[in-house]
Amino acid sequence: MTRHLLVALFLVLSATAFAQRGNSKPVQEDLASIRPHFTPPPDTGTHFSGNPVKNVPVVQPTMTVNNKVDYVLDSIDRLNSVKKFVPGYTIQIYSGLNREEAGNARKKLLEELDMKSDLQYMQPKFRVRVGYYFTNIEAQRDLVRLKRVFPNAILVPESVPIK
Repeated sequence: MTRHLLVALFLVLSATAFAQRGNSKPVQEDLASIRPHFTPPPDTGTHFSGNPVKNVPVVQPTMTVNNKVDYVLDSIDRLNSVKKFVPGYTIQIYSGLNREEAGNARKKLLEELDMKSDLQYMQPKFRVRVGYYFTNIEAQRDLVRLKRVFPNAILVPESVPIK
């Protein structure tokens, strides 16, 4: 079986080598006779030479939805102008009963990472929170950085003020 394949492969290779040696002139064919022909309209010739196209009718748009879309966008804009807060996230680096430890966490954060934080007291706990983020993905980079210094840092859902 392999012998037959080797013979067939040898014949094919020798035939292509012979065909390449015997064909030293480049082949040139004139294909113009089988190419499709069309006659351009009279106005397109002036268009391609740089002149404006003549006799083009002006078409007025009909059945547009621009007014309806503008009305919806205006109502969304009015709704958003009254919003002061949106759902978002913040990073909590400390939560506990000791005010001094909360102050030390804020001081350590400012010294080591140069980030400002908020100290909140929600009875009976003190909480130190950093940053406002609109999405979870936005907060991930800072959360990873904060976890190196504060291993107990967590991402907390919170209302984020809009500026």
